[in-house]
Order: sequence, then C-alpha cells, then structure tokens
Amino acid sequence: MTHPLFDLSGKVALVTGATHGLGMAMAKGIASAGATLVINGASSQEKIDNAIKEYKALGFDKVHGYRFDVTDEQAVKQAVEKIETEVGAIDILINNAGIIRRVPLLDMPLDEWELVIKTDLTGVFTMSRPVVKKMIERGGGKVINICSMMSELGRNSVGAYAAAKGGLKMLTQNMATEWAKYNIQVNGIGPGYFATNQTAPIRVEGHPFNDFIINRTPAGKWGEPDELQGAAIFLAAPASNFITGQVVYVDGGILASIGKPANED
Repeated sequence: MTHPLFDLSGKVALVTGATHGLGMAMAKGIASAGATLVINGASSQEKIDNAIKEYKALGFDKVHGYRFDVTDEQAVKQAVEKIETEVGAIDILINNAGIIRRVPLLDMPLDEWELVIKTDLTGVFTMSRPVVKKMIERGGGKVINICSMMSELGRNSVGAYAAAKGGLKMLTQNMATEWAKYNIQVNGIGPGYFATNQTAPIRVEGHPFNDFIINRTPAGKWGEPDELQGAAIFLAAPASNFITGQVVYVDGGILASIGKPANED
C-alpha cells in the first residue's frame, strides 16, 4: 500500500523525452506510484510506440504517447490541449527532454550552440507555460525540471549544455518564485553519472573516464537509473507540497566532495 504522502493515484503526469534512458526510468517511478503516464518524443512515432510497449510489459497499463517537439510553441500548445482532452488534466510535468553536443567552445558552430540552448532551456519555458496556465485554473500542480551536475560545475567540451543547465537552475527558481502563490511547486532533479546505454562504452574497467567517475564519486560507483525514481516520486507527490525552488542532486555525493587523490582508498 502506497503511503498517502507519496500516492499519485488519479494524477496525470507528462514526462517529456521519456522514450528511453533516465527519462524512462523516472517515468516508471511515477507510474509505479499510481499516476497515469503520458510520454513525449520528437523523433519518431515508432520509438514512442516501442516505449509504450515496454511500459505495458512492466504492468503500467495507464500510459499514453504523443509526438511533438518541445521547442515548437504551437505544437506544444496543441499537444497540451489534446492530452487534456484525451487523457485528463496534467497534474505533474517533468521537463526531461534534452540534448548535448560535446564540442569545445572555440570549435562549436553557432547553430549547434543555439540548438542546445533552444532544446534544453527554451524548450522548458515553451513546454511549461501552457501546462502551468491550466494548473493555475485548477488550483495547483507540480513541475520538475531535469537539471544536471553541469548546473553547478563546468567540464571540457560541454559549454553549451552547461550554459543551458545552469540557466535551467535559475529558471526553476524563478518559476518557483512566480508560481508558488498558485500552489504550484517547481523543483529540479540534477542527476550525477548513471549507467545507461549511452555511457556503456566508457563504463569499462580501465577506461580513463570510468576510473575518473569511480574515484570522483564518494559512493564509488555509477548510479543505476532506477535510483532516480525516489526523487521524482517525492517531488511529484504531496510529500513535497512546501518545497519549491530546489534542485535535488542525485549524484552519489559528487557535489559534496572536492574529490580525493588518485592513491587514496
């Protein structure tokens, strides 16, 4: 039996970019707490359909998928109207859709820079506004923005991503400030380094980056995607009703530590 403070039964949650990876992991957590799940993707309907099959194979029958681009303001407005008509009022919005380009700043073409900012920062602005306007009419809601360790730290070759995620942290705080009076809580989740299909090639013992992450993380390991579920459920549930404007870093302790020498156990 789900504790009432963490019960999402009867709620509708829209999770953008939840056809794979960490977005899918968080969406599974939200569904496991009882929410009706709506996932979004921009690439192909086939990818959305395959993801829905995966959710349903796990027993999550209340799942729906919609294809649209979060950076297309008109498409977003139309999708929100369609979701609310066909599925129900959106109570929880998780802004997870995002991209990264690993190019040094001096080599990055302007159009690539602008694409990252448009997707990872402006897309949250575009996606949130029509949803929140309806939340205000209904008297409340939850918005969770997926930030990053790069909301706090820099790293070589991810300048555009870091700029977007740093901006997203401040956008989260400003959303929280403006919308708290409407009983809307806006918070962020900042994932650390997780074991996903994308990171598989560099999670090999002896790989320099793998060794770096193991040594840099006090927990001494990569995170498992399902370890993001607790933060997502908490920030989507009544348990967090008086928490707003915060970013919860799920990082195994990286941001708490300056690191350790390579020869230290």
